[in-house]
Amino acid sequence: MLIDTHAHLYLPEFQKDIDEVISHSQKNNITKIFLPAINSETHEAMISLESQHPDFCFSMMGLHPCYVKENYKNELSAVKKYLELRKFSAIGECGLDFYWDKTFVSEQYEALEQQIEWALQYDLPLILHTRNATQETIDVLKKYNQKGLRGIFHCFGGSYLEASQIIEMGFYLGIGGVVTYKNSGLDQVISQVDLQHLVLETDAPYLAPVPFRGKRNESAYINAIAEKLAQIKNCSVNEVGMITTQNADRLFMEVHN
Repeated sequence: MLIDTHAHLYLPEFQKDIDEVISHSQKNNITKIFLPAINSETHEAMISLESQHPDFCFSMMGLHPCYVKENYKNELSAVKKYLELRKFSAIGECGLDFYWDKTFVSEQYEALEQQIEWALQYDLPLILHTRNATQETIDVLKKYNQKGLRGIFHCFGGSYLEASQIIEMGFYLGIGGVVTYKNSGLDQVISQVDLQHLVLETDAPYLAPVPFRGKRNESAYINAIAEKLAQIKNCSVNEVGMITTQNADRLFMEVHN
């Protein structure tokens, strides 16, 4: 049994065949899919997908750092309104992204801090997006270290030093298709990390694992990620599935009980 802790199945890429994508994932032993938010333009589509597949798809709420622009305060207000209306699985995805554009760096920090506060206020996990900003994100979180924050560094691709700091703070590393890429170097980092600190994700429709690289990613492909982890850790796929599923359930369990 596997859990996809991060998939954007509500995006237009899945509009024509979402029922088949969901069915395919269920046939491939996936028991839950967690849907990270992006911005106000996609919140309704995300929540609609969740309502069509209750007890299988679970929405998060937040503002993706790449969508922190001039109107970021309006976007954060929209997040707040949703949080006041109903319960979500997590705050996110949020974080820092300095890869494409550094125009709104200070605003990204402000949005991250606000979403950390909401994670604490609502006692929810925090799902973090970090690109070219892993250490910077870690440094922000360290200020809250004694407050009980928990969550996932989604699409982790950092160094062992960064992984160690993340684990020390009580966060999980989200492992996706990048671990199957020949030159990513992530396999060498993960070989030094216990499975107790890992969860699986696809980030569908992005970052499809080998042998599907270059195609639209989907949740069913999480099996390829589990197989690669089993190779790296020299254990069975069943063990990878059992431990990573327990980790995900432990993280989200309090929210859904």
